[in-house]
Amino acid sequence: MIGQDRMRNWLLLPIIAICGMASVSSCFFNEDNASVKPTIDRIVNRGTILIGTTGDYRPLSFRENDGTYWGFGIEVAQEIAKRLNVSTTFVPTTWPTLTADVLAEPQMFDLAIGGITITEARCETMLMSDGYLANGKTILCRASEAVRYKSLADLDKPEVRVMVNPGGLNEKFANENLTHATIIVHQKNEEIPLLVAEGKADVMITEITEAPYYVQTDPRLAAPLLDKPFTHGEIGVLMRKGQEDLLQLVNTVIRQMKSDGTLQRLHEKYGLVYAFRKTSQFQADGNN
Repeated sequence: MIGQDRMRNWLLLPIIAICGMASVSSCFFNEDNASVKPTIDRIVNRGTILIGTTGDYRPLSFRENDGTYWGFGIEVAQEIAKRLNVSTTFVPTTWPTLTADVLAEPQMFDLAIGGITITEARCETMLMSDGYLANGKTILCRASEAVRYKSLADLDKPEVRVMVNPGGLNEKFANENLTHATIIVHQKNEEIPLLVAEGKADVMITEITEAPYYVQTDPRLAAPLLDKPFTHGEIGVLMRKGQEDLLQLVNTVIRQMKSDGTLQRLHEKYGLVYAFRKTSQFQADGNN
């Protein structure tokens, strides 16, 4: 079980500085092509940047009932807009339709943000920025049962009900690694922690960026494997190919946010100092 003292200790962990450390991007492009700026010119002429986001992923991207968005990724998007001197317009997307929406004709949005992990599969058909936040698969469970789960093998049992949202990497991970567990697919990601707390499922497959929020806001929940994620990766900004000028600008903004302390302050604001430390470790180890 994760206690409040342990959560406070994570928030007080010394932060390993990443100033001056170049983030390793999983997607490469020819910077000469970015000297022509058709995407940026289109956005500036429009006066707003269209941001695709799922709005179901606290504390990275969440849409309130009144239509307002908040979260770590939302603030990164606002920094990008500030660099362009334009406003932000958020366009809803979903995890199952994310790729199709990025590639849609006519174009639905300029970029997508909010809990999107950099993967080789995405880089084959789209562009992804440098990483700005560490990511890795972990679990949420009821605090009263946290001692049951010490490894992936403890999850992979028929009596363990594992709940995931459809169409994303959580479902993919569960299907590939939990072949004996009972997998339950629930449509709304933001509802799964409550369902686990209420006993409708035993475990939620989630990320080290999402789990701390729910542990801190619901004492019925725990993340016993938070410090031992099953995977290591980074979250970045996703967009369609042919937008190399926008990609270069986004990477510049991310590097500046690292060097001037803005990313550090966001990690602290959203209780992700632990994830911030892991980002530094992943970069140093070359495990992006």
